[in-house]
Amino acid sequence: MIEAVVFDLDGVLVDSEHVWDAARKELAAERGRPWPDQASRDMMGMSSLEWSRYMHDVVGLPERPEEISAKVVRRLEEIYRRELPLIEGAAEAVERLAERWPLGLASSSNRELIDLVLELSSLARYFRATVSSEEVPRGKPAPDVYLEAARRLGVAPARCVAIEDSENGIRSAKAARTRVLAIPNPRYPPAEEALALANEVLTSIQELTPETIERVG
Repeated sequence: MIEAVVFDLDGVLVDSEHVWDAARKELAAERGRPWPDQASRDMMGMSSLEWSRYMHDVVGLPERPEEISAKVVRRLEEIYRRELPLIEGAAEAVERLAERWPLGLASSSNRELIDLVLELSSLARYFRATVSSEEVPRGKPAPDVYLEAARRLGVAPARCVAIEDSENGIRSAKAARTRVLAIPNPRYPPAEEALALANEVLTSIQELTPETIERVG
């Protein structure tokens, strides 16, 4: 029996993975650092501490990781305030599921960006618990952020359904022993072996209904 639903944020509710990617690439380019081929995929799902350290150690930015994180987040905040890239149908899906289950959010985004997105989208009132991977020891694909979301909701992870789009996100939710509904990000599609871990794969968030949740439960 399903007792809660936990959403990812980036790629599920907001079409932002490419925005993150562009902001990081711009910062690297301004410092004359080439962008490694695998950098974008490597950083998907990492916590802010992890990806900013990656940009310092691997990409070669001279600033301290916390300074890198702050600069990228400021760029995201400016973009979101100009025009929030909310995915079509996301608000309606959240509202539909909130009528039946308590909702959580387990995101790799920084806390200030989570709060800003939920404020600008007017969706904050639907979420009983929100967790940033900054607030747990390890980012995705480790299970920490989903385990903490379940703990804050007061629900066993096995009685939660996670809504995810990325390879690291799917692996994180599965490692937490939640059921997983995958909505693959078309710009950064998960590998087939990661998709195979999901209980069901949807083509868009518009397909996310109470009936879908019950089916995987």
